[in-house]
Amino acid sequence: MKIIIGISAFYHDSAAAIIKDGIVIAAAQEERFSRIKNDANFPFLALKSCLKETNLELKDIDAVVFYDKPMLKFERLLETYYHIAPKGLFSFLKSMPIWFNEKLFIKKNIEKQLLLIGNFNKEQTPILFSEHHLSHAASCFFTSPFSESAILTVDGVGEWATASLAIGKNNEITTLKELHFPASLGLLYSSFTFFLGFKVNSGEYKMMGLAPYGNVNSDQTQAFIEKIKTTLVVIHEDGSLQLNPKYFDYLGGLKMIKTPSWEKLFGIKKRNPESEIAAEHCNMAFAAQYICEEILIKMAKHCKTITNQKNLCLSGGVALNCVANGKLKALNIFENIFIQPAAGDSGAAIGAAMLAYHQYFKQDFLPQPHFNPYLGPQFKTEPKEILNLNNPQFSKAEISPNFEDLTQTIAHYLFDNKVVAWFQGRMEFGPRALGNRSILANPLGPNMQTTLNLKIKKREAFRPFAPAVLEEDAPVYFTNTCQSPYMLFVDQVKPAFLFEQETSTSNIFERLNQKRSVFQSITHVDGSARVQTVSEENNPKFYALLTDFKNLSGHGMLINTSFNVRGEPIVCSPQDAYNCFINTEIDCLVIENIIFMKHAIQP
Repeated sequence: MKIIIGISAFYHDSAAAIIKDGIVIAAAQEERFSRIKNDANFPFLALKSCLKETNLELKDIDAVVFYDKPMLKFERLLETYYHIAPKGLFSFLKSMPIWFNEKLFIKKNIEKQLLLIGNFNKEQTPILFSEHHLSHAASCFFTSPFSESAILTVDGVGEWATASLAIGKNNEITTLKELHFPASLGLLYSSFTFFLGFKVNSGEYKMMGLAPYGNVNSDQTQAFIEKIKTTLVVIHEDGSLQLNPKYFDYLGGLKMIKTPSWEKLFGIKKRNPESEIAAEHCNMAFAAQYICEEILIKMAKHCKTITNQKNLCLSGGVALNCVANGKLKALNIFENIFIQPAAGDSGAAIGAAMLAYHQYFKQDFLPQPHFNPYLGPQFKTEPKEILNLNNPQFSKAEISPNFEDLTQTIAHYLFDNKVVAWFQGRMEFGPRALGNRSILANPLGPNMQTTLNLKIKKREAFRPFAPAVLEEDAPVYFTNTCQSPYMLFVDQVKPAFLFEQETSTSNIFERLNQKRSVFQSITHVDGSARVQTVSEENNPKFYALLTDFKNLSGHGMLINTSFNVRGEPIVCSPQDAYNCFINTEIDCLVIENIIFMKHAIQP
C-alpha cells in the first residue's frame, strides 16, 4: 500500500491531494479554507483538511510530491532576463527577493510547513519534484478510464513548456513533443483577458463568456482576427505558434502586454476594470476565443496524427475553456475525450502524487471508469450544531424528517422560482460546483439570469449560467452531450427549444434580454450551454432533487451555479454557507437535512 501527498503552490490556486493505492481519496484548494480567492500560499489548511478527512497522519505517508521543478523554472527566468537585458530590470528586482526568500528553497519550506502540521520525518518520507507538464498530464491520464491515450497539455507556462504532447500507456507517460516559452497559447489568451479589463489567471472564463456577444460578421471582428493572425501570432499547422515580442511585456515587464502597441494595432483603448462593456470589447473577446479554438484544434489534430490514439486526455489551464472543448468534441477527432475537473494548477497536485505512485514507486495503473470529484471535506456535524447557525432575526430553520421529503419540498420551492443554496456531503475539487456546494434555480424562469447575476452572485450581468440535467435526459435538450459530469463541455441547445432572435443590435444588454429560449437563463446568446450531466451513481442526492423537479415541471434540469458571490471562493463550511445565505437574496439554504428560510419569503 502506498499513500502519497501531492502539493501545488506558490503561483495560483494552491492545493493539496492524497492518493492511496492509485485512487484519489482527498483533494482541496487552499482558497476554500483561507477564503482568499486563488490563494497561492502553501496549502497548509487544505492539507490539514485532507489528512483529517482520510484519518491519516504524516507518519502514514510514503512520499510528498511538489507539482513542478523550481530550479528549472528559475533557470528559465534567469535565461529570459539575460537575453532581454537591460530591459526587465524592474521585473527582475521585484521577483528575485521572492525567489531567494521562498521559491528557490521550496524543499525546506515544505519541510517547515509539514512539521507545523504534524510529526513529519524527512529522513523517512522523501520530498519529490515532478515537472509541471508531467503533473498536468498525470492528473488527467491516471484518473481517466483509458489504459492508453494521447495526452495534450496546454497552459500559460510551466518550467519551459507551454504545451506538450504525450502518450500514456499503463503506468508510463512519455512526452513526445513540447512547445516552449515564450510561445504560449495560454499567455496569448491571458493577454486578451488583461486588455479587456479582466484579471489574469482568474478572469479568463469571463472573456470566454463575453465572446458570444461579439458579431462574427462585423468588419471590426474580422479585422481583429486578421490583425491577430498577421501581426500578433504566427500559427503553424501543428498548432505550434510564435508571438511577436513587439506587443508582449511578460518576458521582463510587469504587465502582460505593451498596451500602447495593442491600442494602436486594434484601434481601441484598453478597457478599464469595471467600466462599461461595449460592442468593440465583445468583438475582441470573440476574436480571441476564435483564435484559441483554432490553435487548440490544430494541436489536437496533430496529436491524433502522431499518436494514432482513439482517446485523448486534455489538461492544463486551457483545458478549462469549455467552449473550445465543446468545439473539439463535436469534430470527433478522437472517439473519447477525458478532462479531469481540476484541469488547472490545483489539479496538478493530484498529478504529482499519481506520477510518483506509478513511475517512482512503479505501481500498476488501473483505469478509473468514473473519477469522483467530491474530494473535499464533509462536515459530520450533529443537526443541533447546524441549527445553532441560525440567526432568528433573519431566518428560521427546521429539520426535514427524511431525505425524500427534503428533495420534494425543495423541488417545490425551485418550481415556485425560489433560489436555493444546496450544501451536501463532500466539497467538489476544481473550479466548478457540481451539486454539493451549489446555488440552484428554475431554468424556466425568464428573468432568473438577471436575478442570479445582480441580486445573488453580484457579478456582471452578461455572465451565463450552466444547466445540470439528468444524464438520461441530456440528449433531449442538447445536440452532442452524452456524458459531461464535470461541466467542462459547451453544447448547443436543440432548435426546438430556441426562439428566433433579432441580431442587428450591438447593445450587449439588449441581446441579453431578448427572449431566446424556453430555458432562457441557461441558454447563452449563441444558443449554447455549459452542460453538467448528473447520474444516480455519481451524485445520488442531486439526482434525486433533479428527478423530483422533473416530476413537477416536466424537465429534469436546474440552473447550477457555484455557491459564492463575486470575489469570494466557493463556500466550504456550514458557517461559510450560512454567511453567504444571509448576505445575499438567496431564498432558501439547505445544509444536509436542515432547511433555512428567510422570514420575508416564507412559503
